[in-house]
Amino acid sequence: MDWLEITVNTTPDEISALSDRLEDLGVSGLIIENEAEYNDFLENNRKFWDYVDEDFEKSIKNLCRIKFYLEDSPDGYNDLERIKSGINREPDVKQVKDEDWENNWKEFYKPLEVGEKLLIVPQWEEAPDACGRNILRLDPGLIFGTGSHPTTKMCLRALETVEPEGKDILDLGCGSGILAIAGIVLGAKSAMGCDIDPKAPEIASANAALNGINGDIFSVTSCDVLKDRYMQKKYEAKKFHIVLANIVADVILALTPLVKSWLRDGGYFITSGIIDGRENEIENKLIENGFTVIEHYNEDDWHCFLCR
Repeated sequence: MDWLEITVNTTPDEISALSDRLEDLGVSGLIIENEAEYNDFLENNRKFWDYVDEDFEKSIKNLCRIKFYLEDSPDGYNDLERIKSGINREPDVKQVKDEDWENNWKEFYKPLEVGEKLLIVPQWEEAPDACGRNILRLDPGLIFGTGSHPTTKMCLRALETVEPEGKDILDLGCGSGILAIAGIVLGAKSAMGCDIDPKAPEIASANAALNGINGDIFSVTSCDVLKDRYMQKKYEAKKFHIVLANIVADVILALTPLVKSWLRDGGYFITSGIIDGRENEIENKLIENGFTVIEHYNEDDWHCFLCR
């Protein structure tokens, strides 16, 4: 089915009353985009990120509008005329297709070589013949982790450096599961992951299945590992050869004292998600907790540490 995307530009003072009026007119599924609400959300959830993309900040500047969708049909156009009369203004109207919403982003996500051994291939793309690399199939869905972000690429290069063959891996903040799955693709014996996002287990397990990896060697839990004493004890009992954490600086600072007890003697800690300006703080915390920094990677505005 095709749709009409209706955008009504407004002001912060009018947005609430306009939303109520649209609902009175029978419009459902309102999408409210308001710079003030975005800014409040960003400020009140600061612990989850150190960086907000400049293009995103520019895109929401002075933004105040309501969007909704109607069928691209005679009935839809009749409803549109009735709604326009009911709100006494002329909205912007654009025709869209279902596949535009679902698939347009995929055209920007192509096979990606990382390090010396990996080739990340989207589920919908053909893998090149005889590329000489280990193929990692991925469909990230609605969750972080495609392999293209500098933090992920640095973690993957570091993972390749420590030769994961035959080793047990823990991926903290695993998202789509890309780092843990890459470890198994590179020969790891097993991998576990955890993420605060409740969608992570389903998406990461589906990505593992794309690579022929079953639940015997790969599992993901949704939890806040900083608060979940059960999982902390489980990881401490298991002991891993490699622990990865591609998160944000504040979470890494809190995790670092715990990670050492989850590693085997001589185990590796690979951590990234560290924006410019936080790297010295993270390095000092690592050293303070008994880690030796083997490698400090830097790409664009991001940093990654390989420690032992």
